Amino acid sequence: MTREEVFERLNKVFREVFDDTEIVVGEKTTSNDIEDWDSFEHINLVVAVEEEFSFKIPMGRVVTMENVGEMVDIILELGK
Repeated sequence: MTREEVFERLNKVFREVFDDTEIVVGEKTTSNDIEDWDSFEHINLVVAVEEEFSFKIPMGRVVTMENVGEMVDIILELGK
């Protein structure tokens, strides 16, 4: 899976979780960039990402992610 393919799938997940068809995430996107992205929605987002990619993200990795680019790195690493 390429980085671009991961971003395509993540954009779909973000749009569903935040119910906003206009969301486009990039490498540096953070919770500050999406209005409704609070701690509760972060949990929903992680669960949705895990379902989309069919694996669990270790909690230690979840709490250290600083932006969507780091999320993509984790997905690519775990998806090998």
